[in-house]
Amino acid sequence: MCFSASASFGAGIVLAAISVATIKKVQKPSQIYFAGIPIIFCVQQIAEGFLWLALTKPFFAPLQQVTTYTFLFFAQVVWPLWIPFASLKLKKEEENVLFQWILVVIGLSVALYLGYCLITYSVEAKIIGRHISYIQRYPIIFGSYGDLLYIIATIAPPLFSDIKKMWLLSITIMISYLITTILYLDYIVSVWCFFSSIISISVLIVMDEIKNPSKKQSKYYYKIEHTKKTSV
Repeated sequence: MCFSASASFGAGIVLAAISVATIKKVQKPSQIYFAGIPIIFCVQQIAEGFLWLALTKPFFAPLQQVTTYTFLFFAQVVWPLWIPFASLKLKKEEENVLFQWILVVIGLSVALYLGYCLITYSVEAKIIGRHISYIQRYPIIFGSYGDLLYIIATIAPPLFSDIKKMWLLSITIMISYLITTILYLDYIVSVWCFFSSIISISVLIVMDEIKNPSKKQSKYYYKIEHTKKTSV
């Protein structure tokens, strides 16, 4: 999290609990990618917790570089690819698969470019104004177009899913991005992850919906099956 080491580690504990609850709802291998989102957030938050210690405690200073790169790897390389791919693997029907694959390709392109920048250009983490600021000296060419592609890759996929309540994931990501942009623009990479717990809860809700369809829907299917049996 973006405020202190204790806050980051606390978030990591909460996310670990959510991760366990989410994984327990997995019914087939294709759901693991989506259910694994809270686990990735958990690792990311713990990494930033150690980064806080590295920036404030001399004993942990040797961890500064590895924790900085670990956090940015998840934030800039993993998420733009993982979200569209996980959403694609959850699809029940074959419709709109091509469009979902297009989103995966967009996410892959963003991940490859940012991954290249991460290993090619210098990055640095500093505590400024009670937040961690990630100073990245990437080429300006990526700019706003790259930000737009990142947003498309992380927000659009759940909106085009055929699974109910998937929109919750997109909404939580979108709202958290807007709030962070308005209030914490200079610390957007770090502060955006403040909302990881909320986003992970939406993942848990979706997995619960997949495992336990709504009562209304269940009653509907029961009536259909009952009608079929009585008509035979």
